[in-house]
Amino acid sequence: QVQLVESGGGSVQAGGSLRLSCAASGYISSSRCMGWFRQAPGKPREGIASLYTGLGSTYYADSVQGRFTISQDVAKNTLYLQMNRLKPEDTAMYYCAARDVVCIGPHLTNTWYNYWGQGTQVTVSS
Repeated sequence: QVQLVESGGGSVQAGGSLRLSCAASGYISSSRCMGWFRQAPGKPREGIASLYTGLGSTYYADSVQGRFTISQDVAKNTLYLQMNRLKPEDTAMYYCAARDVVCIGPHLTNTWYNYWGQGTQVTVSS
């Protein structure tokens, strides 16, 4: 079993920055596919970034490419999402997700993942 706990959400003005964290506990794998997703009210869950822990390879949705950065701290078993130049349309609940498999290429589909955190709210005001 894997437990994921997100933190770092909050309210920020457009143009600002936030850094989300996702701490993993339980079974720690060196070969794990991890992703960040978000869901705004009335909209489907959207995959925005993925990372394969074995290589550190990263992928992004077009909506966040160039503004968001996904990264990991292996020693802390923590995944991060640095969000810069935030826009009101980035307002959503943000979730991290994991699956203990090798993943080559982008994995931004929520059905791919079997472990999920509880989410952290990000609100961007104009």
